Amino acid sequence: MDIVSKRAWFFLFSALIILPGVISLIIPPALKPGIDFTSGAILDVTFAESVSEDDVRSELTRLGHQEALIQKTGSRSVFVRTGILEEEVLREDGTVTSEQTLIEEALNDNVAEIEFKEFDTVSPIVASETVRTAIIAVIVAAIGILAYVTWAFRGVPNPFRYGIAAIVALIHDMLLIIGIFSILGKVINVEVNSMFIVGTLTVLGYSVNDTIVVFDRIRENVARNVDRPLPGIVNTSIMESIGRSLNTSFTTLFVLLALLLIGGPTIRDFLLVLAVGVVIGTYSSVCIASQFLVVWDRGEIRKALRFLRLVPARST
Repeated sequence: MDIVSKRAWFFLFSALIILPGVISLIIPPALKPGIDFTSGAILDVTFAESVSEDDVRSELTRLGHQEALIQKTGSRSVFVRTGILEEEVLREDGTVTSEQTLIEEALNDNVAEIEFKEFDTVSPIVASETVRTAIIAVIVAAIGILAYVTWAFRGVPNPFRYGIAAIVALIHDMLLIIGIFSILGKVINVEVNSMFIVGTLTVLGYSVNDTIVVFDRIRENVARNVDRPLPGIVNTSIMESIGRSLNTSFTTLFVLLALLLIGGPTIRDFLLVLAVGVVIGTYSSVCIASQFLVVWDRGEIRKALRFLRLVPARST
């Protein structure tokens, strides 16, 4: 099977699926922020007895806080993150109280007796700092990947190209993931929270690992077939490693889908990012990173840029 000969179709397909996401990102809001990225309140509660996360969620939903992020930190302890709580609300009897008090009373009366509680408000500045840190982490990781891959593949011609190809696949995966979630946020109100960032960083690591597996096979075949053209070597290497990549991806995907079905809403966003990322990462390692090596080797990148008039034609 000649996969390399279809590289133009792979690039076209990627462009077509990335474009809607980029358009969606241009239309504000680029991503639908979850409560992790907005002002809100934190309630850390310890009950007198073991409680169910579903019972806590039911009470908060009844009080109008469907957006609440709920996480059990122990058999009797629950961490709750909500949107902004009003300082003055009317009870059914006409008296005035705060939303915080209403929530605490509802949990105490309908879930279990509260032994200890800690309340605090959260600023979106904290979330902005998290995003900034994540961006810095991606940039540092990209530089590290470029340096490591270039050094690891120093035994083959133009090792720097392998590092650049890995970064291109990384950017491809990030654009796809962020674009998909931008569209999902506008269509079905899928929100982006801190677990989305964690999931995205995890996926990038998975994608790079998958790319390195293919590159490593290319390196071995280059050493064995010094005089053979690179496109043929890349195609052979893909066919030799694609079985391993697909088996790993399918088994990982089955586990993630099972967790999506039986797992709670707390980790749902994280699992969704991973599931999407596993598919994208496997695709990019075979159809983007490896093909990028071929188009660079054959001078097709310069030809494409010349066609788009982004670089001048060489003088004869």
